[in-house]
Amino acid sequence: MRIQQITAFHACIALRTKVQHASHQRTENDALLVRCTLDDGTEGWGEGLPRPYVTGETIETAFEQLRATDWSTQLGAKLTDLPSAIAVCDAFRLGSGTANGRDCFGNAVRCAIELSILDAVTRAVGVPLSAVTQHVPETAAVRECNDEVRYSGALTTAGMLRQLFRAWKVRFWRFHQCKVKVGAAGVDDRVSLRRIRRMLGREVDIRVDANEAWTCENLERRLELLLGSNISAIEQPVPHGQVDGLAEIRKRISVPIMLDESLCSLSDAHRAIERGTCDVFNIRLSKCGGFVNSLRLAALAHQAGLAYQLGCQVGETGILSAAGRHFACSVGNIRYLEGSFDRYLVAESLTVEDLTFRRGGYARRLDGTGLGMTIDQDAIQRVTIATDTWTI
Repeated sequence: MRIQQITAFHACIALRTKVQHASHQRTENDALLVRCTLDDGTEGWGEGLPRPYVTGETIETAFEQLRATDWSTQLGAKLTDLPSAIAVCDAFRLGSGTANGRDCFGNAVRCAIELSILDAVTRAVGVPLSAVTQHVPETAAVRECNDEVRYSGALTTAGMLRQLFRAWKVRFWRFHQCKVKVGAAGVDDRVSLRRIRRMLGREVDIRVDANEAWTCENLERRLELLLGSNISAIEQPVPHGQVDGLAEIRKRISVPIMLDESLCSLSDAHRAIERGTCDVFNIRLSKCGGFVNSLRLAALAHQAGLAYQLGCQVGETGILSAAGRHFACSVGNIRYLEGSFDRYLVAESLTVEDLTFRRGGYARRLDGTGLGMTIDQDAIQRVTIATDTWTI
């Protein structure tokens, strides 16, 4: 079994509604799709979402790195089994690009490539992608086989009537958890959150995400205004450049702090643990460099006595939704689970199967080989802006 070809697609994924938070607003996504073709014709697919305000990547830098990569030397060896494929992905290095000073630059690209290889290989050997978890030694303490998982809802910044309607939908769909975006300019978060709490009732777990909108100087004051709404966590309250200041603040507040934009790599995770800057890791496959790195981050959080969530990035298609499902069904003790918004958020999910969660946020394990989904080739053609191919 050998990798024969890697094809990268620049895809533009339209969103069904405008998504807005303190850092950004978007109506569409530039996505990097990657297809890996083995010598027997087996295909695997991967996806990454470059975010300049998260990992410093753009779709342009993604293709720069891909074009500067030595493919034949790194991916030309024979793959004997799944562990050998994991080892190849571990050793893989992208070509040079315009780095942002952090080792997470290129993580969206790595994620797309790794997923495509692992999808192809697990299809070829006849096992689901979740089997990868069993072959990553660090995961021994967090492995779990789940037949069903439960996703949380999300409420982004919106006007009062639209926000109330969306909160009503979260209640109607019986989500047990909900993330609420805060920190946007011109929004009274205290009033907004109280309105949402009244709509959702006391039983729903509400956490908030500031997307770096606050500072270490005003965090405690801002947070104090929200405590009456009984929030369970605050995600990325300050910019990455101020994250070390959270160590002292964390000692004075009762709400757990979750890192997101400041938790993109294993080195970020080690730094957070050593400096005591958070209680929860937000692990997202694309920003964290793929499935295997994300598994190691969960294991590291567990070892350090911290919690972790599996998050998602706005506009993930069915490819990343499927990968997230395999992660969630093979890893235990995930505090919060995000993703599989496909039908409700993206105009093209790119999969034949509908991977959207059911009422209550419930979703079943994917039992097919590889990612357990079928690519909609017509949809790929509709969203593709440009492609590039490398023969190994």
